[in-house]
Amino acid sequence: MIVLASLAIALPFCAAFAGMLLGPRLSRLLGARPLPAAESGTGSGTPDAPTTPLPVVRPETGPVPGGGPRAAEMGRLVTADFALRGLPRNGPALIAVVPTAVATVLALVVALTLWRDPGVRGGTLTLVPTGSVDIAIGLQVDGLAALVGLMVCLVALAVQVYSVAYMAKDPRYSSYAAFVSLFTAAMLLVVYAGDLLLLYVGWEVMGVCSYFLIGHHWEERANSRAAVKAFLVTRLGDVGFLLGIFVLGIGAGTFSIGGVLDAVPQLPAGTLTAATLLLLAGVAGKSAQFPLHTWLPDAMAGPTPISALIHAATMVAAGIYVIARLYPAFLAAPGTLTVLGIVAVISMLGSALAALAQDDLKRVLAYSTISQLAYMAAGLAVGAQTAAIFHLVAHGAFKALLFLAAGSVIFVAGSNLLGHYGGLRRAMPVTFWSMTVGYAALVGLPPVSGFFSKDAIIEGARHTAALAGHREPGAGEQGHAALGAAAEVPPPVPDIPAGAAWLIYIGLLVTVGVTAAYATRAWLMTFFGEQRTSFEAREAPALMTWTVAALAVPAALLGFFGLGAAELRPHLVSAGVSLLWAAGGIAVAHLLWNRDPALDPADRLGPVRKVFDRAFYVDEVYAALVVRPVRAVARAVVATDRHGIDALVVGTAGWSRRAGGALRRVQTGNAQAYLTGLLAGVIVIAAGVVILL
Repeated sequence: MIVLASLAIALPFCAAFAGMLLGPRLSRLLGARPLPAAESGTGSGTPDAPTTPLPVVRPETGPVPGGGPRAAEMGRLVTADFALRGLPRNGPALIAVVPTAVATVLALVVALTLWRDPGVRGGTLTLVPTGSVDIAIGLQVDGLAALVGLMVCLVALAVQVYSVAYMAKDPRYSSYAAFVSLFTAAMLLVVYAGDLLLLYVGWEVMGVCSYFLIGHHWEERANSRAAVKAFLVTRLGDVGFLLGIFVLGIGAGTFSIGGVLDAVPQLPAGTLTAATLLLLAGVAGKSAQFPLHTWLPDAMAGPTPISALIHAATMVAAGIYVIARLYPAFLAAPGTLTVLGIVAVISMLGSALAALAQDDLKRVLAYSTISQLAYMAAGLAVGAQTAAIFHLVAHGAFKALLFLAAGSVIFVAGSNLLGHYGGLRRAMPVTFWSMTVGYAALVGLPPVSGFFSKDAIIEGARHTAALAGHREPGAGEQGHAALGAAAEVPPPVPDIPAGAAWLIYIGLLVTVGVTAAYATRAWLMTFFGEQRTSFEAREAPALMTWTVAALAVPAALLGFFGLGAAELRPHLVSAGVSLLWAAGGIAVAHLLWNRDPALDPADRLGPVRKVFDRAFYVDEVYAALVVRPVRAVARAVVATDRHGIDALVVGTAGWSRRAGGALRRVQTGNAQAYLTGLLAGVIVIAAGVVILL
């Protein structure tokens, strides 16, 4: 078992280095024909160019509004049609796809084995002595790790296959695919790690990979700045995360995850609260939760498949996974869970409102990711751990589907902007129906996966909120008895304040309505009405379209796998209330759109739209409170260095030069002058002696 998990990590890890070093060379060995420079449209006829497709030359133009692909890059549409044919000779693609596929099979075997024989399997390769608490280089696989590991591999495989066509004309595809493989290996290391410090290694490697992938098109300044922003903001949270690991590990006397969880009952409450709050800082950074969420919408500057990978299976999912992995520690720190719940409410509702006003389809989905991750965080805050993980897996399926389908639309339309689409349901039927399934899961409509997972979280929140008012001595049993059907939900119930529990429950319901509104708006503006701009409407290339269609299957059916657990089955009250909120959101969005399908329904928000569009000006607040003061200090340091320290050094050199110049006049090399000086000195000395003596 541990060997299989190790291989699942090692395969994409080795593929990353092999792809970086040998990808183009393998293409040549396989007989691939590099694209001529004149035909490539990128000015690159280097061996790094992807392999055999036959490109079409189109006029070069500038970037389209909204950060979409360059119009000239629409030659990729035809090029990508040949990506499937050229796949057997595409070295970078083979190195990326085949190891990921094998890793997926291994992860599936691990998951099936644990499903048939549940338990915890662990193995340690070696212990690294540190002088105090040793570091164990080993893995630990349980049901949670096996499920999330399988999800990571499946999404990564879909992204790699999709990218073969999407990035077919990109001259840096080889490095792109290699970093995707490394990203996948790092996330698998986080998932399967048996030691907190080993987990942290994978955590940090993901941050580095995200920097390179978000800034893949670094030629444009906005992209490189987005990459730097993502790197710096997540590093800020990672400082707290590392300190939290140290506090927890030193307190428990081990960094082993199993050892830490075993030691939780003996740890002081203050230590647990401090450690979990510090860990929460890292989770907020990686999972883009308030107040460290601002990097995620800007990260849409990266290629769309990378957005799918980051949003569905890696990076942002890591934060939620870590809380679930260390959940007994969080459960013993109710103060931390209360903070987590309040942060989740702010994140889920604020991001949903921001998504409602975005023009850019990818930014709609980005804010949607923040909101859905907050849903999972809220579930963990109210004790619905299983439901939160269930939603993490369902979200991985339908968010990967939505991003890759959005990539198909952007690829065809040449724009990210919703206002440039319209009427695509007939020209792109596979993408339309797939994206319909994805939006339905995002809203939580039956019978797709999101309905089951969201209902389980909402029911958990209702259960905890109702019990919170009966938490006096003996209240647990009374609360269970009073709740009737809710008593089916098993303990533990976190000891968070009743006000916080009710706030979370109400926040979840309101967010369902807002989510339904922005999802309906994006769906209608993309696929209904008249086409608003001129482009050749057709399905994306086969590799992209069928990958999207394949992801629609788990997005639709995953929910039924939860029927075996009582807490994951639909609950009449929660499901009914949730569907009423969803119906309200859908009705309002449709009503506003139906008045004039050529207009954006969000325009009806009036002056509030600007506030939502700017995401409540959080970036501007950070710019005023952090960026500008730091820049002012930096300018002061530069001025002090230039006019103080540098001026002193330069001035000293000038003084030395002038003194040397004066002395140089004495050292003329003229023997007569030296003799004259010598005689003059003798005379002065003699005169002095005569006068003084």
